[in-house]
Amino acid sequence: MIAVAVQTLRMRWVSFLGTVVALVLGVAQVAAMGLLLGAMLHLPDRPAERFAQAPAVVHPDDPDWDPARHDLGVRSRAAAVGVTPELLAKVSATGPVVADRAFYAQVSGGPADQVGHAWSVARFGGYHLTAGHEPAGDRDIVVTGPASLGTRVTVFTATEIGTYTVAGVATSTGYEHAVFFTDAEAARLSPRINALVALGPVEAVRAAVAGTDATVLTGQARHHADASEARDRRALDDTVTLLPIMASVAGTTAIFVVASTFAFAVVQRRREVALLRAVGTTPRQVRRMVLTEAALVGTLGSAAGVVLGLGGARLLTRWLIGLGISPPWFDVRPALTPAVLVPLAIALLTGVIVSLGGAATAAWRAGRVRPIEALREAAVDDSGMTPGRWLLGGAGLLTGLGLVGWTAFGAPGTVLVPNSYVPTLLAPVLATALLAPVAVGPLTRLLTWPFTRTRGATAVLVRAGALNARRRTAATAAPILLTVGLSLSVLGAADSVNEARDQGLRNQTSAEYVLTPDGTPGLSQAAIAKVAAVPGVRVVAPILTTVYTRDEEFLEENDALVVDPSSLSDVYRLDVTAGSLTGLDDRTVVVPDGWHLDLGSRMDVLLADGTTAELTVAAVYHARRGEDVAYLPSRFAGTAQFARDGLARRAYLSFAPGTDHTAAVEAVRSAVAGTGATVRTGAELTASERAFSRHLTAVRQKSVAGIVVLFCCIAIVNTLLMATAERRRDLALLRRGGATRRQVLTVFAAESALVVGIGVILAVLASALNLGGLWIALIRLFGPTPLVVPYPTILTVTAVAAVLALLSTVLPAAAALRRGAGSVDRL
Repeated sequence: MIAVAVQTLRMRWVSFLGTVVALVLGVAQVAAMGLLLGAMLHLPDRPAERFAQAPAVVHPDDPDWDPARHDLGVRSRAAAVGVTPELLAKVSATGPVVADRAFYAQVSGGPADQVGHAWSVARFGGYHLTAGHEPAGDRDIVVTGPASLGTRVTVFTATEIGTYTVAGVATSTGYEHAVFFTDAEAARLSPRINALVALGPVEAVRAAVAGTDATVLTGQARHHADASEARDRRALDDTVTLLPIMASVAGTTAIFVVASTFAFAVVQRRREVALLRAVGTTPRQVRRMVLTEAALVGTLGSAAGVVLGLGGARLLTRWLIGLGISPPWFDVRPALTPAVLVPLAIALLTGVIVSLGGAATAAWRAGRVRPIEALREAAVDDSGMTPGRWLLGGAGLLTGLGLVGWTAFGAPGTVLVPNSYVPTLLAPVLATALLAPVAVGPLTRLLTWPFTRTRGATAVLVRAGALNARRRTAATAAPILLTVGLSLSVLGAADSVNEARDQGLRNQTSAEYVLTPDGTPGLSQAAIAKVAAVPGVRVVAPILTTVYTRDEEFLEENDALVVDPSSLSDVYRLDVTAGSLTGLDDRTVVVPDGWHLDLGSRMDVLLADGTTAELTVAAVYHARRGEDVAYLPSRFAGTAQFARDGLARRAYLSFAPGTDHTAAVEAVRSAVAGTGATVRTGAELTASERAFSRHLTAVRQKSVAGIVVLFCCIAIVNTLLMATAERRRDLALLRRGGATRRQVLTVFAAESALVVGIGVILAVLASALNLGGLWIALIRLFGPTPLVVPYPTILTVTAVAAVLALLSTVLPAAAALRRGAGSVDRL
């Protein structure tokens, strides 16, 4: 059987070409992603940066707290509180210490990620003066990069806007943009101590720190205290989030392509199977032949895919870095290490298993056919629905309906998590592809009915051919269905989710004008105070902070917004279900209904600065997605400097009755000039938020759609080439019946158009199920929101699929006609 399988591959290489290409690309992608994941499990040691010259660093931290599982800027409670006076006293008893404070400090016109420090810690991070002197007074600073000595500059911090003199210029280290103050000024601007550089004996320091919420870092571990570690880990987690989505979609699509290709190839070889069975070949030998073909194709394709994956890993890494997902230093270096060899071996084995698994059903079906039945099936096609296909299709459809229902009614938040949601889009589309033969008859009659009443035999021939070869029609329509269906589902979901987020942002506030950062990461309290001083203008500048509530034995982390109680109801559209927003004062809190607290109930909260507060619930509101935060009175604004950075991301403006809005806005513009803030309309805010929030979602889902389209286009070309190449008998019959070459090609082109039409209709039906469930989920999350379908992109994908289908049908037929169709008997 091995020799027969080898000869079959040589004679029918066209039938297996698409399978080989799909396997090569699929295995290459699995290998590349495996190499990336392997590299992430064996990351190179990143050198210490800010404390590279420090002998030991005392770093407050919670060992069970993973920054990647929290919002950007959030610290663990231990890190938020920082070095407590008790811990400072214990470490100071072991020897000299230097307090490190890291806080937002940006020179006007400088980069938005500038950070302030005390000059006393500069030497531990590799900073050296290149000009001038260290800060001699509290209004002196040292900056990195080009600057003019003696220049007076404006410096933005979270609490104020001050004027300082550039006393010195220090070397740029590359890992941060720093602004250095005197120790006293740094302590005034940021009371919290981030870490301690301990200069005493390390063992004594460890003994002093034992039993506290802090760790002593030495050597390579000092990098844990660098701000870049959290940024790098978040970027790597984004990479980990993207890769499984790509792998699952690519793997599922590749398996489907390989399985359908092998099944279709066996169906087309019914006459060969019949002859083999007639001369005494046993069912076991037939199965062995088919599986041997699959093993040969799988081994060759997988080996080529592994080689391609080695180079593809580097390209994929550069692509992810260029998109801003992976950190710039991340790389994959081929070497004879487990991190490289294991992913490559898994990719090779996966390719072979996919090939054998894809051919298993076809082999089983080929082996069951008796000689006389095989000869009969060679002349007459059946419905294409075997018991196994009914079972898989029905199970897939029920699974798809279950997933859609669960997403819509059980866990609507899943649509916002691509790792969980994108794979669920596959089930309805794949189930429809499996059940496609059932729909071939009705759709063929529907699509050809308008043309059967016209003159000529083309429509009649196309209709009869499709109805008498439903298996072939379904097999050739399946790639079109996958291409259009998955593109429509994935891209429609991406755009609809983004639109729902925008709609949610618009629904949160009634403010006509908004104050937003201009070249800064947020709004300082000084800028907000200037706006509040404008006559007739009310401003609500929510500052994001963190509060902790106790849930049995654990502390539960929750987001909260610190706002001015007097203006909360002026700009926020909250669906209050109990109480009133006007009840918010220094001793109360407004909570979402998801916190399950009753109006008037008391709650004890732990704040990010280590203090506690007892608050009474003044109002409860129904929270939609993105709104599930508590509202605290403005007396808690200081805690935000511990939990986040103390900056407001935006401020909403409202106007007192009788105020001239135009004049007031101009007054606000004048007030915030030079403060790192600007005034925008609500529409302009939505547009800027849209651009920011859509990046990673678009990258994830559109990269997945690109993979789907690539694999499905391969399937379209491969399946139609196989189908057309095996229809030389039909070509001969048409020619012997008197049809011209143009008429023959017209029939084949019309069949191709019919196949495309069937595939597109089934794709729309499957996508309608996906998008319908998505729409219900988005309404439950964000309120009324439209579905957004990128019609130009979908139409382009459909047009490309149609052109590929037409060329893959007409060109082989034209080539066969040029060679001469021959007689029916010889064919």
